Amino acid sequence: MSSSPVSTPVPAQPYGRPPLRTVQVLGGAGAGSSAHVRSLTTGLAARGVRVTVCAPVEAEGEYDFTGAGAQFTPDAVSALRAVCAGADVVHAHGVRAGMRAALALRGRRVPLVVSWHGGGPEAEGAWGRLGRVLERHVARAAAVVLGASSDQVDLARARGARDARLAPVAVPMGPPGPAGPDAAADPGKARAELGAVGRPLLIAVGSLVEHRGYSVLLDAARAWRVLEPLPLVVIAGEGPQRAELARRIEAEGLPVRLLGRRRDAAQLLASADVAVLPSRWESRSLLAQEALRAGVPLVATAVGGVPELVGDAGVLVPYGDPAALASAVTDLLADPARCTALAAAGHAQAATWPTEDDTVAQILSIYDELMSVRRP
Repeated sequence: MSSSPVSTPVPAQPYGRPPLRTVQVLGGAGAGSSAHVRSLTTGLAARGVRVTVCAPVEAEGEYDFTGAGAQFTPDAVSALRAVCAGADVVHAHGVRAGMRAALALRGRRVPLVVSWHGGGPEAEGAWGRLGRVLERHVARAAAVVLGASSDQVDLARARGARDARLAPVAVPMGPPGPAGPDAAADPGKARAELGAVGRPLLIAVGSLVEHRGYSVLLDAARAWRVLEPLPLVVIAGEGPQRAELARRIEAEGLPVRLLGRRRDAAQLLASADVAVLPSRWESRSLLAQEALRAGVPLVATAVGGVPELVGDAGVLVPYGDPAALASAVTDLLADPARCTALAAAGHAQAATWPTEDDTVAQILSIYDELMSVRRP
């Protein structure tokens, strides 16, 4: 998914100081955090900061952190500890990455910043208890915890963070390549490819995992089978729930297609009539941001940071209520004037969000603040 690129000011080092050295740590190859790190790397490198990205090899292959101006190192424990030894600031993205960075920094006086990309409703049982232990350890180890939404900031404080701040993440640039942000969108071609000519197209984007709420989306799709013309629901994403969802789609004859992971998700979204976000929890949803920017009506669950992000520019429904979800989408498909009004509201709401430059500037100011504390 795409946005305007980060600007490239002339690098400058104040007071003759050597360049700031940062390590960006990724705990996985998730699209949201990986794209954010590439955007952040681009902006920091343009400002003269030396950036090393420690991440899975597959993330480097897709997001090209080296091309953004960083040095890349695989996320092996020994490699992480070595690069952290030469850093001025280490910035981990996600709780797992924060835990790995905290262990790598043990015994060193290097400040740790953690962007809290996780969160949401607490899991039950042993996994839930383990997750809370990890969150507490990471929150207390970090000099600063950054939350993309207010509920994440509250969670970090509840887990014992010394300093937790709101740091909304801008819509990052998509991965480079022919299906990246410079690719020309052709809504008609996209709809024809998907089999949505002459019928409404509904789209959801995100990994096929339980908290995305796709089982609820399939429940709602049963209600849309009576509509004429029959809407087509497409889900762009991959994950462990694929087999379960595919079985339901076939067994119940649902008008739903699983597209797998798509690099042209932004173009597919722009061709849709309605974007659907049925998640159990979201912080600062990329799909919601892209839908509002593109003027695509959004129906989303009122969870996590979604109400704060969307405001009145989307239709919000309770999580786990397929009847409410189905009704909200049906009403929009029958009301072109409402869709037009939501498109205008979406553009206005998106104009209030921080840009990628704003995000980079905030992060750099936090790094500078931490460095000023360390300097004699």
